[in-house]
Amino acid sequence: MNKFILIGIIISSVLLPETVFAAESNNFIELTSHPVGYFSLLIFLLSYALVMAEEFTDLRKSKPVILAAGIIWGMIGYIYTSRGIPEVAEVAFKHNLLDFAELFLFLLVAMTYVNAMDERQVFQALRSWLVRKGFSYRQLFWMTGTLAFFLSPVIDNLTTALVMGTVILAVGKGNPRFVGLASINVVVAANSGGAFSPFGDITTLMVWQKGIIDFSGFFALFIPSAVNYLVPALIINFAVPDKTPNVSGDHVPMRRGAIIIILLFIATIITAVSFHNFLSLPPMLGMMTGLAYLKFFGYYLKITHIRTRDYRKKYGTIGDVLPIRKDSHEAFDVFHRLARAEWDTLLFFYGVVLSVGGLGFIGYLGLVSETMYVNLGATYSNVIVGLLSAVVDNIPVMFAVLSMNPEMSQGQWLLVTLTAGVGGSMLSIGSAAGVALMGQARGQYTFFVHLKWTPIIALGYAASIVTHMWINDSLFTRAVG
Repeated sequence: MNKFILIGIIISSVLLPETVFAAESNNFIELTSHPVGYFSLLIFLLSYALVMAEEFTDLRKSKPVILAAGIIWGMIGYIYTSRGIPEVAEVAFKHNLLDFAELFLFLLVAMTYVNAMDERQVFQALRSWLVRKGFSYRQLFWMTGTLAFFLSPVIDNLTTALVMGTVILAVGKGNPRFVGLASINVVVAANSGGAFSPFGDITTLMVWQKGIIDFSGFFALFIPSAVNYLVPALIINFAVPDKTPNVSGDHVPMRRGAIIIILLFIATIITAVSFHNFLSLPPMLGMMTGLAYLKFFGYYLKITHIRTRDYRKKYGTIGDVLPIRKDSHEAFDVFHRLARAEWDTLLFFYGVVLSVGGLGFIGYLGLVSETMYVNLGATYSNVIVGLLSAVVDNIPVMFAVLSMNPEMSQGQWLLVTLTAGVGGSMLSIGSAAGVALMGQARGQYTFFVHLKWTPIIALGYAASIVTHMWINDSLFTRAVG
């Protein structure tokens, strides 16, 4: 299919006379009514259809959007080269690439820290503790949801959902009703918690890195986010079995250095915020500096592990003679943690940023911005953005809004940050957290199990918007920046 589309583009571009090229103004060629524009839009839609069908095709979501990005920018480059102004397309492409590079490096560091904590058994220890305490189903429903709400602002909503999902499956074995309801609760909680922190979701990170909202400004969304979580949770709570699961679990200790790595992650976040707020430098620079903290500590863990191993070989393990805490696992290697980053997600992000950036350069985002933010108004448009994110991943939706850059108050920018973050909770396919849990709790937490509670979740969505517009009323008259 793509081959024939590309051939059609080349033929039409060659055969069409120069006069039918879109009007050129200040070296920008309007291509929205040109065949290249139409084919670019079609290719992006086809690629995103494959992304949405990932669960059924097992085709990784990064593959179609990376291909789409290459084709779209290739066609743009052809048009601009044929007009003798290739540098215009090159500059536009590099601008989009810089946006991606900053977010890529930021996320890579965050993922590396999360993988390091996972390797040191931080999350396994948390799960073990919850399982062994003998809580009732309703207590576990609230504990996993509350933990998801407060963990996602720090370790992101996807990781949080997976960690809580392992707890739910461990304690809910043999009770698919509890697993389904608790999974819905965790998805809503993780997405809600991720909305009031730059670290909680890629969309909030994009808004922060653009400098639209400062770090502390996101905390104005704490109460609306809590409302978004609590309204459906309070209602779903009555459907949770009021019984105590009969489960037991082994004690899982954290490995050597786990606490230090947690503290280094906190120090890294502080560094990133400080670089951005006090030095006016990209947060990515602070995160990469924080990666050096982990690398140096990883070096310490590695050499002490080797010394301990050699000491045991030479003298044995009799008595309490070892100077370093016993750790029988392989030595910590930070590059293994880097390698285990979610590369499909990072490359998917590349494809989305470049594809949407290409469509924006063609002129489509300007048309959408005119239709939504001028004709409908900011409030209605921002609510629609949240509804769209329930069907389409919130990353391209938010990147499109940022690319359009409509003139809005701080309150409106916080509103679209909220809606894009929590709107995906209305359908299980609307967020990475929901898709991940569907795979983890296959057959127990499904699209239709979630769909049954969509009206209740939508009630929380509406309540969070009203709450934000009420308690943050003064921000709707305050300019950003």
